[in-house]
Amino acid sequence: MLVLTRKKDEVIKIGDDIEITVIGINGDQVKLGIQAPKHIEIHRKEIYLSIQEENNAASHSSLDFLTALSNQLKK
Repeated sequence: MLVLTRKKDEVIKIGDDIEITVIGINGDQVKLGIQAPKHIEIHRKEIYLSIQEENNAASHSSLDFLTALSNQLKK
């Protein structure tokens, strides 16, 4: 893990296309601005994990449905 110290209005570059700017600091909270191409999804980690869980649940439901359908067609 790379650990950096930045002050308000300072920027971190990731590759050529992504910039993270420290917009503000208020107590123990830091406000970040992220500039990235539209095709790159940006989520808070808890939202990302929630999306992954929903996708996994949906894929398992689809697999269960297809298995049941396959079993019905075999009869």
